[in-house]
Amino acid sequence: MNRLFALIRHGDYQQRPDTPSALQPYPLTESGAAEAREQARRWGDWLDREDILLSPEVHCSTLLRAWETAQIFMDELADYFPSAPRLTSVSDLCERRLGSAANLTIGEIEQILARDPRFDAPPADWKSNSHYRLPLEGAESLLEAGARVAGHLRLCAASETPGLQLLFGHGAAFRHAAYHLNVIQFDDIRRLSMYHARPVVLEQNPLSGWRHHSGDWKQRQTTERPD
Repeated sequence: MNRLFALIRHGDYQQRPDTPSALQPYPLTESGAAEAREQARRWGDWLDREDILLSPEVHCSTLLRAWETAQIFMDELADYFPSAPRLTSVSDLCERRLGSAANLTIGEIEQILARDPRFDAPPADWKSNSHYRLPLEGAESLLEAGARVAGHLRLCAASETPGLQLLFGHGAAFRHAAYHLNVIQFDDIRRLSMYHARPVVLEQNPLSGWRHHSGDWKQRQTTERPD
């Protein structure tokens, strides 16, 4: 049986300037919450047209912005769940981890690396370089974060819970997960982004694998801020 999964990037949130998103603990902005509510209502119209029910098993990352976005969707789409939805926070859906450099500014991170004689200077594009991992305890590359998210999606696909499952997380990790699932090509990772709170639906076939089902990717802008 084919399964459907909606990847939903959190709404706009309070973010420290010049700081890679990592594990920032801040909530949605008022406009971010309002946008998430509006997008959920619009998506409900699509669920009506497609006659699709949602799985009561809803997953989100452990970060507040993803949890709040999930709560908004669950509230707005309550009629589309066959039973009361259950929200589970999952660390595997978090954005790329910067380890001991979490929530430091770009300048602070680069200064730390420059002061440590064990480390080479990072490449100029280190923040968006899919392969690069900071040489710090607990850090991971974007590709490693995507593999973590893809692994969670595969676990969800192995369950027998009916309905379209909602997963709330982060744009870069979701895009890299889509690459690992062969939904997009490697060059698409830089070219594509995700709209805030606008679902991208993937379909999993037990025999043929994963594919894009519905929902638009966003064409990435060079001036777009990180997740």
